[in-house]
Amino acid sequence: MIAIAPEALADIVPERREGFTRFIRRGPAGIVFTIAPWTYPYLTAVYRVGPALVAGNAVILKHAAQTLLVGERFQMAADAAGLPKGLFRTLTLGHEQTLKIISSGSVNQVCFTGSVEAGRVIERAAAGTFTGVGLELGGKDPAYIRPDCDWQNAVETVIDAAFFNSGQCCCGIERAYVHADIFDRFVADAKALVKQYVMGNPLSEAVTLGPMAQLRLADVVRAQSNAAMKAGAKPQLCPVDWAANRDGTPYLAPQIFTNVTHDMAVMSEESFGPVLGIMPVRDDDEAIRLMNDSRYGLTAAIFTRDIAAAERIGERLETGTVFANRADYLDPGLAWTGCKETGRGVSLSVLGYDALTRPKSFHLKHV
Repeated sequence: MIAIAPEALADIVPERREGFTRFIRRGPAGIVFTIAPWTYPYLTAVYRVGPALVAGNAVILKHAAQTLLVGERFQMAADAAGLPKGLFRTLTLGHEQTLKIISSGSVNQVCFTGSVEAGRVIERAAAGTFTGVGLELGGKDPAYIRPDCDWQNAVETVIDAAFFNSGQCCCGIERAYVHADIFDRFVADAKALVKQYVMGNPLSEAVTLGPMAQLRLADVVRAQSNAAMKAGAKPQLCPVDWAANRDGTPYLAPQIFTNVTHDMAVMSEESFGPVLGIMPVRDDDEAIRLMNDSRYGLTAAIFTRDIAAAERIGERLETGTVFANRADYLDPGLAWTGCKETGRGVSLSVLGYDALTRPKSFHLKHV
């Protein structure tokens, strides 16, 4: 983001007109209020804070209650770097204090990463203040596996994207649609791969699946899974294979479900845990319909050797990012954005600087 700043923040000069100097100059928005989540606590803060400072703004960082030390370390780094006093400040705030700042109109741009419900509260707090609000909210990201995929890459990438960090990735894969011709084989290989996961204390080098961040979050996934099974979903993995898995703890065994439908919360509501539902599809059209059948729209992944087909399918998907043959990846050269209840606004790429700046047009007549 620093490297592309000269280009992204340069004056925009329209077609030359004799006798006039005309250009659009981007100035800082003012005070950027960044509300960062506990998930990937450094990354989700740095890609908001860094560009905001580069664009000339003052920044207030409010980090999540679960990751307050990250905010303190950002402050230590800013002080050690010699930033002018007050240009960057970390504040420890509760929800009421946070909303009071937003509703006061004393900040110029709010950058929030978190839940849909919290995003709605922030929008209501900003109503009438004309404060810019950028929201990166929930996701229920799908994958579509075509028969012409690179098999090993498809299985490994989908499973890694579903279970990495115990499924606690905003752009992780939470539902998969596999062409009927390869469905049984895909499920079998996916099961075999997940069975290799070792669950336990993440400080152990042997462990590949740690606990969820909080007990309440693990209980959400347990409730979704239990409801799905009562409705006919078939679990493909046996939780007792992971000794650390226990009710009443954040340690939750990974699970793959088949025989699922979109009537089940595990296929329609954000799970944010180590669970994956897999459905067979007949063709691209059915896959597209099911991928779009969601109130979220962050990323979608297509696995195929036909990149032209991936682009055609991607054009029809209601999502912020279209992946082909990869998933759960943040590329700072591309816009990070979403649609529907995933929120609005853009971060990263040259477009990420737009919300952090205010355009001013210069229309100068020579006399």
